[in-house]
Amino acid sequence: MGPDIGGIGAIRFFHRLKMHSGDMFMKRLATLTLTGIAALALSAAVQAEPDGEAIYNQACMACHMTGAAGAPIKGDEAAWAPRLEQGMETLYDHSINGFQAMPARGGFTNLSDEEVKAAVDFMLEPVL
Repeated sequence: MGPDIGGIGAIRFFHRLKMHSGDMFMKRLATLTLTGIAALALSAAVQAEPDGEAIYNQACMACHMTGAAGAPIKGDEAAWAPRLEQGMETLYDHSINGFQAMPARGGFTNLSDEEVKAAVDFMLEPVL
């Protein structure tokens, strides 16, 4: 069971806190603050890699699952082969900037280049 912070327990807690204030308290506070900042930075770095599957589900699936407007269907090797022959950079360029019936960024203009590339990579996993 955790410490009682209500009533008399609260008075004791704050009394102890006051007794332990000063240099040692500030050192501990600084250490905890720096540890928290480092954890947040690490968390942001881990989350920086875009989730290709989630982006595909949001922006690409409607056309690339049904073949709408001639979009190559995910997993259809024959449909993807001529596109892959052009190279990944061309596929990325067409996905980012649009090509024929394909709208730029799948119509989701808020997607970054990295997010679009992650969706393309996810879409091509079954055929590579």
